[in-house]
Amino acid sequence: MTTSTERPSLTRLGKGLRRLEAVDKVTGRANYTHHVSLPGMLHAKIVRSHVAHGRLLGVNVEEARAVPGVIGVYTGADILTVIPEPYYGPAFHDQPILAIDKVRYVGEPLAVVVAESPHVAEDAAGLVMADIEELPAVLDEVEAMHSDIYVHDSLRPAGTFADLKHLSGIRDTNVALTFGVKKGNVDEAFARAHRVFKNTFKTQQVMHVPLEPMVSVADVRHSHAYVYTASQTPSFARTEIARLLGWRENQVTIKTAFLGGGFGCKLYVKLEPLAVALSMLCHRPVRVALTMAEQFYTITRHPTTFRIESAVDESGRITARRCEVLWNGGAYADIGPRVTQKSGFTAPGPYDIEHVDVSSVAIYTNRPPAGAFRGFGIPQLVWAYESQADIIARALGQDPLEFRLRNVLSDGKRHATGTVMQDAAIPAVLKRLAERFGWDQAIERGTGRKRRGRGIGVGIKACVSPTTSVAAVSVAADGSCSVQGNTVDMGQGSDTVMAMIVSEVIGVPAESVSVVSPDTDASPYDMATLGSRSTFHMGHAVRLAAEDALAKLQAMAREVGVDRVDPNDLGMLFVRKFGMQAGTIIGTGVYKPTYQSPDKQTGQSEDITPNWMIGGCAMEVEVDTETGMYTILRMENVVDCGTALNPLVVDTQISGSAIMQLGTVTLEEMEFDEQGQLRNAGLSEYKIPGIQDIPRYIGREAVDAYQANGPFGGKGVGESAAFGVASSLAAAIEDAVGVRITDLPIRPEKIWAGLQARQGQESTQ
Repeated sequence: MTTSTERPSLTRLGKGLRRLEAVDKVTGRANYTHHVSLPGMLHAKIVRSHVAHGRLLGVNVEEARAVPGVIGVYTGADILTVIPEPYYGPAFHDQPILAIDKVRYVGEPLAVVVAESPHVAEDAAGLVMADIEELPAVLDEVEAMHSDIYVHDSLRPAGTFADLKHLSGIRDTNVALTFGVKKGNVDEAFARAHRVFKNTFKTQQVMHVPLEPMVSVADVRHSHAYVYTASQTPSFARTEIARLLGWRENQVTIKTAFLGGGFGCKLYVKLEPLAVALSMLCHRPVRVALTMAEQFYTITRHPTTFRIESAVDESGRITARRCEVLWNGGAYADIGPRVTQKSGFTAPGPYDIEHVDVSSVAIYTNRPPAGAFRGFGIPQLVWAYESQADIIARALGQDPLEFRLRNVLSDGKRHATGTVMQDAAIPAVLKRLAERFGWDQAIERGTGRKRRGRGIGVGIKACVSPTTSVAAVSVAADGSCSVQGNTVDMGQGSDTVMAMIVSEVIGVPAESVSVVSPDTDASPYDMATLGSRSTFHMGHAVRLAAEDALAKLQAMAREVGVDRVDPNDLGMLFVRKFGMQAGTIIGTGVYKPTYQSPDKQTGQSEDITPNWMIGGCAMEVEVDTETGMYTILRMENVVDCGTALNPLVVDTQISGSAIMQLGTVTLEEMEFDEQGQLRNAGLSEYKIPGIQDIPRYIGREAVDAYQANGPFGGKGVGESAAFGVASSLAAAIEDAVGVRITDLPIRPEKIWAGLQARQGQESTQ
């Protein structure tokens, strides 16, 4: 589409509209995949590996098979009889449906019990015994980078993504992908720098914790696979199941419904291949539903080690930056290589730096797999580069806000990749954040054991590209409309904004527009519901489809002798055309933004992303100097999402994103022992924020901005408020008590240990 800096006059978009499904959700009438029940449906329970790395010598299933009500107990050998190449994954075909020959992490599926009842299946699963010859395991990404313990002997690239066609993996290493960005001459810039700062920051492994656990139901019959699944990627699921079976795509039907949260864990395929294989073996529908605890063994967020080195001149300008980011991808790559590339190039941060050298590395370990998580790797990066920004500002005696504004990228400047920044309101976000927070006003520092401090941070994210979205808009004979596409509403309010876009184009009320739940037999292709791409990409596709439908309505009006299309009486056109309430108008739209693949040697690209998402956070905290306990007194969040197409939903997305990120910053951590055993799977040990764990006041705002190439000036917002949470909290704590935390989560005992170490240093001086 042609872009314009002139903002269109909106009649329906830009005004808050309650989610169209709200009443159904709060009254319990909304449909979820967990509600699916098919005639003759069986239930599966997964048996998992108890070691992190080993040769699978055998699985004894006889005792489990003898349990009344058990239909079958299946291993990888059984899967091979129905799917000869049972390996899947969006980056590499590296993950078997059930373990074959080896296990690579504690919790890997190695057998499945299928029974008439889920309780019978669970009881019988406890009787399955696996014989595993244990091998040395590697759990840490830094160790795995140089280890001669290899998680995989060979890798088969999936070829799924156009921008990762070159993906091959590196033999005799644990490296899945290395991606680099080079600009200028970093070595020379460091040699002539006024000061150089070198720091290492670490993040922990966390889980998405959607309150609807993963579930898939498969019914394979008459050479057709029907799969009902809680998935963020129905289009990909159809393609991948068809590939595994060697079938045409029209022999696979993927149906989904509302998701009770996803946050990245329900992307690509997770349970679907297993459910399909079991249905083929049992000749009946099979339901595979995880418990909350089992999700921890399925997909997680990458732990990272980020080494960052920055050079500054006398004025406080950052002149050079070297970044090494190591992503702990666990036993299987999932989408980790794309996280490594798509987020890795933003490691230098939202700053105008002349000399840059970035190395972003996806690494296999013997931990549970890691993949997409709200933010797609960006929160881990912002934690590091914004923490270092505060360290530099403090060392130079500069105000943290002024230091950022002195260095920040603005429109017209080139990002480290060479892409010119456009419609990226980074300075506006920082300035508005400071205004809301009252940054120019002194805070009460506190006395005695309670001390106060404040911090501020900002981050950027490139919208994922290249991707494709297709939509259809149908106008019924009474003038009501429906939208068909494979974008999945998992709580972000996408169905409502798509209805609002149709309403804006055609003129009908949004309440008269229904959004059909994804069904690959009827819904057009969409790459995925991820990365805050739906408003931008699917929003464009729906806009184009609605415009196509409107053009056809206008043509029909001319045909029947009507001067103009009246959105309040569309049914009249159909009556005039067909002599009765009959017929359908169908508009279609396809959207694929422009994109230039980065140069393989330098990572340079003139067109790395169609838009930038920006989010900033400021916090004030109070710290108890005797215990390290802290209280967040205030948290302000400001984002740039272009035009807020539905301000009511934007507000809740900002606070929801910030609160979720706050959990990963303050509470959440998957805790492993030296053998790779997870100690705290499940909500009884793994703590997510409750009402008492969040600040009493959470401010939120979308700055007045406009995305010229976006649908009606809009772009995504679901991740932006997550960016600056971690670093602003760490900065506020250091501002209060002088303790700098460099590894997440930020727990009171770490602050207390820092206070004790500081006291020890002072006593020896």
